Amino acid sequence: MPAVGPPPRPAHRGVVAVLVLALAAALLAVLPAGRAQAAPTLLSQGKPVTASSQESAGTPATAAVDGDNGTRWSSAFSDPQWIRVDLGAPAALSQVELRWETAYATAYRIEISQNGSDWSTAYSTTTATGGTQTLNVSGTARYVRVFGTARATGWGYSLWEFKVYGTTDGGPTIPGGGDLGPNVHVFDPSTPGIQAKLDEVFRQQESAQFGNGRHAFLFKPGTYSGLNAQIGFYTQIAGLGLRPDDTTINGDITVDAGWFNGNATQNFWRAAENLAVNPVSGTNRWAVSQASSFRRMHVKGGLNLAPNGYGWASGGYIADSKIDGQVGNYSQQQWYTRDSSIGGWSNSVWNQVFSGTVGAPATAFPEPKYTTLANTPLSREKPFLYLDGSEYKVFAPALRTNARGTTWESGTPQGRSIPLSDFYVVKPGASAATINAAVAQGLHLLFTPGVYHVDQTIQINRADTIVLGLGLATIIPDNGVTAMRVGDVDGVRLAGFLIDAGPVNSNTLLEVGPQGASADHAANPTTVQDVYIRIGGAGAGKATTSMVVNSDDTIIDHTWVWRADHGEGVGWETNRADYGVRVNGDDVLATGLFVEHFNKYDVEWYGERGRTIFFQNEKAYDAPNQAAIQNGTTRGYAGYRVDDSVNTHEGWGMGSYCYYNVDPTIRQDHGFKAPVKPGVKFHSLLVVSLGGNGHYEHVINNTGASTAPSGSSTVPSTVTSFP
Repeated sequence: MPAVGPPPRPAHRGVVAVLVLALAAALLAVLPAGRAQAAPTLLSQGKPVTASSQESAGTPATAAVDGDNGTRWSSAFSDPQWIRVDLGAPAALSQVELRWETAYATAYRIEISQNGSDWSTAYSTTTATGGTQTLNVSGTARYVRVFGTARATGWGYSLWEFKVYGTTDGGPTIPGGGDLGPNVHVFDPSTPGIQAKLDEVFRQQESAQFGNGRHAFLFKPGTYSGLNAQIGFYTQIAGLGLRPDDTTINGDITVDAGWFNGNATQNFWRAAENLAVNPVSGTNRWAVSQASSFRRMHVKGGLNLAPNGYGWASGGYIADSKIDGQVGNYSQQQWYTRDSSIGGWSNSVWNQVFSGTVGAPATAFPEPKYTTLANTPLSREKPFLYLDGSEYKVFAPALRTNARGTTWESGTPQGRSIPLSDFYVVKPGASAATINAAVAQGLHLLFTPGVYHVDQTIQINRADTIVLGLGLATIIPDNGVTAMRVGDVDGVRLAGFLIDAGPVNSNTLLEVGPQGASADHAANPTTVQDVYIRIGGAGAGKATTSMVVNSDDTIIDHTWVWRADHGEGVGWETNRADYGVRVNGDDVLATGLFVEHFNKYDVEWYGERGRTIFFQNEKAYDAPNQAAIQNGTTRGYAGYRVDDSVNTHEGWGMGSYCYYNVDPTIRQDHGFKAPVKPGVKFHSLLVVSLGGNGHYEHVINNTGASTAPSGSSTVPSTVTSFP
């Protein structure tokens, strides 16, 4: 306490004011830090947002929370309408600011919710006058919405900005960036023992088809000589330059099939990306089947897609690549090449498809079996990790329309770079709760090589979020949850990971957009690239429907959705999975769609204006008898079905194969089913009976010859154009 003395003499007012301010400052300086209150902050900007409707593609809900006073959301011209923002975590609310356009609300409510379902009113008015309104609110909530009940004009409701302020106490901040974990092997040209490390991992992964090992080899820009990188299961090799030619390997990047007696039909789950290769013999060997991508590669020579000895190989994918010499297809049964440049192509077996590929052979289906589109209608290449100097970044390539050729040959590729510090670098042991908290905090996700069990759904509800896996990172849902859900938001990019069904049945494994999604994403679609789904094989797994696409304008670019026909936990009911891919969204494009072995329909399409370029399908081998696949009066479920309600749909280069090895007497009425309408068109269709184990009666509907006359000779039945 201050000493007691005589009362002070009056001072001048200005002096008093100065003394009071000084005393206040001194008191504030010594107050305990724990008693300070955080200032309200803007919580809504850039957060996931949905609305009851939107007037046009140019006025999406996201425009109201983008911080740009020149963009706006506007609704349909009816009452009521609403716009809702998800703050990502509960927040103590203090203020809502509404900046109305001319089309404002005279009556509306500010409503808040913890779960997005149960709402309470934080503010209400029936006499609003538009303009900018700053409203004091209180309460704790994760979701905030403006619910309009009366319009001031004949137009809809229109907001330049919808801002929510408050404070959060969401626990510790999750840091972005950091190291890439022990299973990412980073090399530069001076690193000793590169070949030894490549060989060590290959010994572990060569035949580990259902093992838990996951690895990524990343090469810094420079030149590497004398290497032979043999790539086994769950192994990714990639350059860390912005362009493939930044990182050159004078040597080979090899996939062969010695582990399986020269048969490459089980060479799954691996990748080569963003490298230039000078093959020792002049030709690089890449003998793979499904779920093995070859992206952003420059082969300074030829490329052989068959194993040594020209044994069987069954399907693969090339994108955004340049092969200076000829691609030797040889025994490769089906293949898709997109937006690339090749020096030539040899041979066809069943189904070789090209779009946007310079040097591709002309369409000649049914013999040789080439289907060629001059351009790819819409494409956006997969995001990739690279080094900008010494800093790791992820490059997100730009969207292209009517694409042809690579993105990188003519100069710096178009797109945006995101620093690794903006990513939560996920490592084995991370919980789903932490992953979701990182996304809610505003971070992207980079899954390092490993196996991840999740006990709740990974929720991707923020526009433009990137989820990128390295080394075939694998997500397993526990207790029957859905592994991942994407909101009805713009520009989400899912790439480079595997979802493996758990032993408890999941209703779905991957959902792109919620049921009833209706937002227009044409300018910035969600992409699903090198995302694979597996039911069984590594152990018993079940899922009713593996992938559901509800969002409009989604691009599915190379996926393999597979109910296992071999491995652990395999049987007609043991790894039950009725449906592979279901598309409900409009204007969805699939480029490289591989879906196999489901108990019922492999692909069902309900959305309008869908397009598929290349489809590869096998019906379930293990159907016990004809009755098990009876579909009403139809024998068997089509590999690809377009619903009767659809008016416009188109497909190119599509094959379905049967191998009913439990009961070879099974008959399948058709491989494809579609309504007969002027807007529904198919080009280059085929069905094949493998060795006469079961047969198709027709190719599509009742069109196309039976495979039975060919007996056991595995001769395709084809339809060049339908209807």
